[in-house]
Amino acid sequence: MTEFIDTPVPDFSCTSIPCTTVDLVVIGGGPAGMAAAIESHKQGIQNILILEREPSLGGILNQCIHDGFGLEIFREALTGPEYMRRFITRIEENERGENENGIHTLTDCMVLEITPDREIIASTPGGLRTIRAGAIILAMGCRERSRGAIRIPGTRPAGVYTAGTAQHFINLKNLMVGGRIVILGSGDIGMIMARRLTLEGAEVLAVVEILPHSSGLQRNVVQCLQDYDIPLHLSHTVTNIIGKDRVEAVEISKVDTNFQPIDGTRQIIECDTLLLSVGLIPENELSRTAGVELDPVTGGAIVDEALQTSVPGIFACGNVLHVHDVVDWATLEAERAGRSAACHILHRSLDQEANGSCDHYSSDAPASLPILAGPGIHYVVPQRIAQSGTMAEVILSFRVRQPGRDVAIALVTSSGEAIHEKSFKRVNPAEMIQFKLKPGLMNSSYQNATSFRVMIRKGDRDDPGVGEQ
Repeated sequence: MTEFIDTPVPDFSCTSIPCTTVDLVVIGGGPAGMAAAIESHKQGIQNILILEREPSLGGILNQCIHDGFGLEIFREALTGPEYMRRFITRIEENERGENENGIHTLTDCMVLEITPDREIIASTPGGLRTIRAGAIILAMGCRERSRGAIRIPGTRPAGVYTAGTAQHFINLKNLMVGGRIVILGSGDIGMIMARRLTLEGAEVLAVVEILPHSSGLQRNVVQCLQDYDIPLHLSHTVTNIIGKDRVEAVEISKVDTNFQPIDGTRQIIECDTLLLSVGLIPENELSRTAGVELDPVTGGAIVDEALQTSVPGIFACGNVLHVHDVVDWATLEAERAGRSAACHILHRSLDQEANGSCDHYSSDAPASLPILAGPGIHYVVPQRIAQSGTMAEVILSFRVRQPGRDVAIALVTSSGEAIHEKSFKRVNPAEMIQFKLKPGLMNSSYQNATSFRVMIRKGDRDDPGVGEQ
């Protein structure tokens, strides 16, 4: 009979391993994390720690050598490394010695757990460490869906990569992934890699998209596919991967409105590589350990107008909150999170009212009302608003379900009162839309409402679904 030894659970508290106490911890050193830390420092927070699992700051922008970043913030087209360098320089200007105030960075640091009382357990180059924080900003970014996530049938040969992995190999390792390539999914990374691979001498045979419209920005359809005569097969998907040791071909089929393959539409494309650009998933495993409530649609945290999660003192921004199509918007959102976290810390430590720079945010906000995705809208962030937030500027970010033309989108109360409405000549699910609501706009409606919702009030459809629940 086997005898089991009752091994005690390791004690990872501050009594057993080195412990640090800081005002603010930012988890993730990408563009969102850096922007949040810089903004919190500007608001008066003096002891900030950025935790980054990679050897250097910058996140995914390290491998994004194409331009197009910074158009909103800097009014010029920058490459990913150029964009991140501007923020790294600011971090370095505010970085101080270990015992002095400022922004500190700890790279090669893997966060293992976050507790609801804002205690972080991390594996660092110096060993395990516990970090206590007055506030935490989640900025872990997102990851790509893999072949297993979408269940593509077929063999398991070499030559199947996510688009981001291929980008890493080519741009950072100077390694080609193949010569004859099919890309599944018309996400922005996939289309950008179609152009990149073509410039490197590969032949991109097709981009295959299961939706009846592109899932990426229209500018990338034009600049990355049409300009290079790369065919885009809409309402198609890969139904088989063929090959033993290496990909030899893929089978694609047309799909119906339920995304099921249609008999008799199968075609074989001989190739040696398949890239997957089939969506991104916010990295929220750590959020779950902290007890943060997640939105099943976005995959990110449910937040209020201050970007505070369901756990007081923990905020979220960037792609870990919801996937952005433009890094500038993720950066601006991160700055809002940085201001809100600063105000939370100041309230806790100084027991004083927030000043104007903190948007009148109170860490002791009353119960909040939900902001819902109405007809034609896929999701809305933030998902809740507290009455204290109605006195400040509120920014709603959302996406439509289907492309459409001449669309009117409105924010309405539970009684049907329209608070804000805006018309758009064209809308597309790939392009995030924002409503910037002036301070006080929602205040009078808040008292009598049980909820708010964003909805399409009218519009012509490019595809079924616009204006429908």
